[in-house]
Amino acid sequence: MSARYQIFHDTHYHYDSPVSLAQQLAHLWPRPCEWQRCTERQLLVSPEPTTRRDEQDVFGNPLTRLAFERPHDQLQVSARLSVEVLARPPLDFTASPAWESTCQALSYSGRPLSTPLLEACRFRFESPYVHLKRSFVEFSDSCFPPGRPLMLGVQALMEKIFQEFTFDAEATQVATPLVEVLERRRGVCQDFAHLMLASLRSRGLAARYVSGYLLTQPPPGQPRLIGADASHAWVSVYCPVLGWVDFDPTNNVQPALEHITLAWGRDFSDVSPLRGVILGGGSHDPEVRVTVMPVEA
Repeated sequence: MSARYQIFHDTHYHYDSPVSLAQQLAHLWPRPCEWQRCTERQLLVSPEPTTRRDEQDVFGNPLTRLAFERPHDQLQVSARLSVEVLARPPLDFTASPAWESTCQALSYSGRPLSTPLLEACRFRFESPYVHLKRSFVEFSDSCFPPGRPLMLGVQALMEKIFQEFTFDAEATQVATPLVEVLERRRGVCQDFAHLMLASLRSRGLAARYVSGYLLTQPPPGQPRLIGADASHAWVSVYCPVLGWVDFDPTNNVQPALEHITLAWGRDFSDVSPLRGVILGGGSHDPEVRVTVMPVEA
């Protein structure tokens, strides 16, 4: 089984005053994975950048560096993608080791760690938007009783966040502290992913932030609206037996054919679709339009 999509991601900046110099980093190419492949990609940039370089970031994600050395009063970056998503094999969560033994395996105790464990350890620690606190351990205590298989505990944590938190696009901003999200029980997919990461890392587990897209369904009888979709975020957790396994706490599902993976890192700051520094510009807010269109076979 597979699903094919056309994705349009448009970002438009209108500056109050001209920008004389700018450097931008774009995470807009889907990451090659076992469960997906990008068959076509195009990045349209206006004005034309002075230099452009396509490479990989430190996490292995496709990255485009853009430099602008001429004055401009607006910037438009448009990604056009064709992606095929493949079905992932079913997993037996009861076969995962106890969560405590996974924590122990990820801890350095004088013995050499395998390459997969060393890679996973990169995602055990604090990051700019994910801090380790006792309050996050307490929040997830009911999900991780002694001896529980790791993946069953993670699944319970995903369900807990889905049931106890309300999606509210006006409740938070990018820099809203996680402790405030935990207190108010409101936020967006980015907040729920960060909260799940903090709860897992605070007890010694390895988990990474995944950015991408989600196919949304219009109301019955309504057409699909162009530009009405948005970027999405979820979590991937490392299991020594099953490898990396994805969980979407916003929707209480395991990502499958309707999730398109863009990039992964420690948190949002590592994989934001477009970020950079500018000289000049005054105040400005980006206008972002995302469309995920299914393509019939």
